Amino acid sequence: MVTPLIGKRLREVRKKRGLTLQEIADKLGVARSTYAGYESDYRQPPLEILVQIADILKTSTDYLLGLTDNPYPKEPTRNAKELLKENDLHWDGVPLTDEELKPLRDLLELVVRDRLPKIIQDEKEKEKNKSEHA
Repeated sequence: MVTPLIGKRLREVRKKRGLTLQEIADKLGVARSTYAGYESDYRQPPLEILVQIADILKTSTDYLLGLTDNPYPKEPTRNAKELLKENDLHWDGVPLTDEELKPLRDLLELVVRDRLPKIIQDEKEKEKNKSEHA
């Protein structure tokens, strides 16, 4: 049984991204009619194709399948400051409260405090050099 939500969401996100049926079909290496069948719910995309479509449309398979209503999945952050702001962090299954995370945030801030102005200054100099050599 094909979930009608898939076709609707494929079409919706494709249009938001400004892509045509043919462009998606070309990227997938399938006929335009095949991809059109996915959007019209005439066909169900195989799992491998669904994963490729989600990647092309910069969304998640969960969104396309109707498991979430968020079309723009949040990319995992590599910024420790942002990560430590999350409210559902745990250590090996043990939930961590905001009060328990505060010392970690304070410690990391101490670690990078003296380096941060230097990093910012280095970045400004790199940008200045780029504009002088352009």
